[in-house]
Order: sequence, then C-alpha cells, then structure tokens
Amino acid sequence: MLQPKRTKYRKQQKGRVKGLAHRGSTISFGTFALKTLDTCFITNRQIEAARIAMTRRMKREGNVWIRIFPDKPITKKPAEVRMGKGKGGLDHYVAVVKPGRIMFEIDGVDSETANAALKLAAQKLPVQTKIVVRRDYVGK
Repeated sequence: MLQPKRTKYRKQQKGRVKGLAHRGSTISFGTFALKTLDTCFITNRQIEAARIAMTRRMKREGNVWIRIFPDKPITKKPAEVRMGKGKGGLDHYVAVVKPGRIMFEIDGVDSETANAALKLAAQKLPVQTKIVVRRDYVGK
C-alpha cells in the first residue's frame, strides 16, 4: 500500500480543506481520467482497491497512472481510552483531494473498457466523481 518512505514529522494536525484544486486538475499522461467533484480524505486502502478494480477490468492491458499520493498521517486512539494523555498513535495515511483533482488516468484501451474500469474504480471511492476525456482524443 502507498505511504511515504520517511516524513519530517510523525503526526500532523487535521487542517481544513477549502477551495478547488488548481494543481493536478488537467489530464497529463492518459486519455481517460477520473476527476473528483468533492472534498475528501482518501485512504491508501481505497486508492489500492480502486487501482486493483481498474486493472482487473482492463485485463492488464493499457496503462494506469495514480495522480494522488497519501502523505497525510492520521492518528487514532485505541477503543475505550480515557480523555487526555496526548494524541493517539499513527493509524493510516490519506490523500487530501479537492474538487477538480484528477485521481486516476488510463491509456491504451478503448473508450468502453476505460469507462467501465473507471466506473468500477469510482465505486471504491468515498467521493462523487466524473469521467473526463482528453481534449485532443479522437474516438476509434
């Protein structure tokens, strides 16, 4: 699963996610892409589940690019622990996505296969998504 090799600090504050994505909002590598319409924290497990669903549907043909990376640590305290005694231990990593962010890109397959694969990936994610196509794409 995806996670950073090393970080400067083990724990991070939650923060707030406001506004639209400007970076990573255009298709760079593939022809078809999955774009988010919501703000969300997407876990490394959800990214991996979406990737597996896509590659299986494409029967290992074509290329898949993952354009998000989970680099934000999320902490959690054990169940039934009293208040106080500091912040909990590291639990998992998430990728912070804003509306308009391209999450996955696909190339090397026909449009029907790409749409089906991206729909399967979208079902694994906790956000509303939209399938977008590169501007200069000419259907076959």
